[in-house]
Amino acid sequence: MLDIGQIHQLEYELESRPSQKSGSVSSDSERSNPIVIAEAPGRIHFLGEQGEPEDGIFLSAAIDRYIHVAVSNRKDNSFRFYAADLKERKRSTLANLKYRREDRWANHLKPAILMFIELGFPMKGLNFSFCGDIPQHIALASSTAIEVAAAVALRNLLHFQISDLDLAQKLKDAHKTIFGTTIPLADYYITLCSKKDHFLAIDSSENELKFIKSPFAKFKFLLVDSRVPRMGTENEINLRRSDILKGLELLSQKRQGASFKDFASSDLLEVLGDFPEQIRRRSIHIVEEIRRVEDASDALERSDLASLAKIIYHSHESLRDLYEISCPEVDWLVKRAQEIEGAAGSRMTGTGFGGCTYTIIRRELAEEYKKRMEEYERIFGFRPVVYEIKLAAKARIVQTRKGTNA
Repeated sequence: MLDIGQIHQLEYELESRPSQKSGSVSSDSERSNPIVIAEAPGRIHFLGEQGEPEDGIFLSAAIDRYIHVAVSNRKDNSFRFYAADLKERKRSTLANLKYRREDRWANHLKPAILMFIELGFPMKGLNFSFCGDIPQHIALASSTAIEVAAAVALRNLLHFQISDLDLAQKLKDAHKTIFGTTIPLADYYITLCSKKDHFLAIDSSENELKFIKSPFAKFKFLLVDSRVPRMGTENEINLRRSDILKGLELLSQKRQGASFKDFASSDLLEVLGDFPEQIRRRSIHIVEEIRRVEDASDALERSDLASLAKIIYHSHESLRDLYEISCPEVDWLVKRAQEIEGAAGSRMTGTGFGGCTYTIIRRELAEEYKKRMEEYERIFGFRPVVYEIKLAAKARIVQTRKGTNA
């Protein structure tokens, strides 16, 4: 990982040199400017990801891949952004703090600024630098990690008192203001609240979090990027979300405040008998996934790994057959894991139509599974990428240091 604090200082100290060359004399206290560095982890949803858009139930965890953000004050009122991995610079102002297509990655630093402005903090100019090692485009929430790392760094720099749970909600609201879209509150909870070597069971509708100690000390978590091109899948994803909303509307008879969780104990085959077939399949998947999250949480607490594996495999089958967002390549990856005695579950994760799978497998069998990726490339023509991950802790301040006042 790059030393983002050193990079940040070098990036912005040049701006302070002209005043020194002009003969002005600054004291050490005037030159000194704290640089706060925060890190935020990526996350993975083990179950529940393809559920209700706002009030879903998830079994998730933070992972040991991070975004690091360094922030410091400026003398002027501008916002300067530097992506160290890309060696790209962007800038903005308070009056122009909104989504701009050309700002790309810098847009994800703006919600943190906006959040503190809306909390009433008299915001002035700021320098931001960031880098990270969260794999891109496989739904590990790297963008959310940028927002959270920036917000945690600013909270420290500004000495502002706000709890992690309140920070999650405020940041979610600020994201919607900037982007016009929503991110599930669960994603912010995972990044801001997770514990090392723990799963996190989340009920977003009740804002309930339950930490479950991982029973997988002798196992590895493998993420496999299938490398399947995902061009033109957005419309299909939107169609499924539309089906979910129609299904809930039919189930609840348009009752305000209803959720699929209200029907988790129902005999769905009887209730959904007259639904259009496509909506019926989607609705069955959502309700049964809610049950699976609850059953998996119970299996984890009892260290019942055999039951957990069955739940995970059934979840993937439901994504394939009922929700219909898997593909042959991803199914192949899951099937190869399922064939290995000693695998404790494998499933796609992410929005579907390619993307990523996770596999929980005994340490001594991990290489055997990885060797099967050679056959995958021969069959499908894509070279998969395998990442080993661990269940990580929440976002935190890494360090503070002195820097030049730009």
